[in-house]
Amino acid sequence: MDHFNYRAGLLHAEDVAIPEIAGTVGTPFYVYSAATLRRHFQVFDDALAGMDHLVCYAVKANSNLAVLKLLGDMGAGMDVVSAGEYLRAKAAGVPGERIVFSGVGKTREEMRIALEGGIRQVNLESEPEMLALQEVASSLGVTVPVTIRVNPDVDAKTHEKIATGKSENKFGIPIARARGAYGETAAQPNLRVVGVDVHIGSQLTDLAPYRAAYTKVAELTEQLRADGHEISRLDLGGGLGIPYEASNTAPPLPADYGAVVRETVGQLGCEIEIEPGRLIAGNAGLMVARTIYVKQGEGRKFLILDAAMNDLVRPAMYEAHHDIVPVIAPEPGLEQEHYDIVGPVCESGDTFAKARSLAPVGPEDLIAFRSAGAYGAVMASEYNSRPLIPEVLVDGDQFAVVRARPSYAEMLARDAVPDWL
Repeated sequence: MDHFNYRAGLLHAEDVAIPEIAGTVGTPFYVYSAATLRRHFQVFDDALAGMDHLVCYAVKANSNLAVLKLLGDMGAGMDVVSAGEYLRAKAAGVPGERIVFSGVGKTREEMRIALEGGIRQVNLESEPEMLALQEVASSLGVTVPVTIRVNPDVDAKTHEKIATGKSENKFGIPIARARGAYGETAAQPNLRVVGVDVHIGSQLTDLAPYRAAYTKVAELTEQLRADGHEISRLDLGGGLGIPYEASNTAPPLPADYGAVVRETVGQLGCEIEIEPGRLIAGNAGLMVARTIYVKQGEGRKFLILDAAMNDLVRPAMYEAHHDIVPVIAPEPGLEQEHYDIVGPVCESGDTFAKARSLAPVGPEDLIAFRSAGAYGAVMASEYNSRPLIPEVLVDGDQFAVVRARPSYAEMLARDAVPDWL
């Protein structure tokens, strides 16, 4: 469920008409619904009601400071994978004791920033990383709560580029080697083992892989406790999918996911941490673009937009689908046409959809990409020297620009020409 609906023939974000935003900030732009963000966080929090738990929003899905503050004010923890994300979470007012540091390649400098600023735990991904963290913690004279991310060799049945729990993926320590890794970690004077971490992938639409992975985690937890380790937390990752196509069967609900958590690890008495990102932010955002030209090709019609692959890379990178809808609702009964929907970047890969059915679209018409709140703005670039597009937050009948579009002068000012040229 989201809060983007038609009223009197105009697409609205909550109580604000999309054309009003377009007239204020120009196109293209991202717009996020505060009500949807709040609802999706609450649904996840409710799914684990009755269990000791912390919902740690995956900052990589959408790291805008306004989004982080909104969720942090609701009590969300944050799952970060870089020093930059850590500092964003802190800037949004989230205390260190609610921030979990994940990621396969943390540098010593990133570790230092997190340890000096305060951290709930560090999720270790390898033995070399464990030794590096011990070195940094010792130099600072602190003791760090840690988990070890185990790779359970479970196929998440998702896109190969976002699967993280198979043996060939770069993430975590093979679960068969975990007990030895825990023994080595526990021997480090500045590291304190507190739990187990697992994350098998993103955009999962089936609960069976979760059940398989969490069952393995439960077995490992019992073994580690028998080895003398005090396992009090289980970080179970995120990855629950969202419906990108209105016509598709909806993925499992957070409540169903919560039931799997209870069935597989609920008996262990551990605090549960989960790291949803896409499910909280994905359907809470639109990307809105304007048609520049409608071009007749050989046997096809091109809808050329002012948005491009640098603004929303998911279709080019993952062959991802986004529902695309007109901002002004078409008259009932209009015969639909087929369009290849493309951007102006000089790449054939700058294609959002092929042969997509839409009511007739003309130049200057506004269209909206649904389910663009996650992995949209955060993955954008300035390829072709195109400015990053604005982000807007709507809350009821008010809206604000929460990241402005840079001017060309601001873009150019970031470069420097050496004196000798």
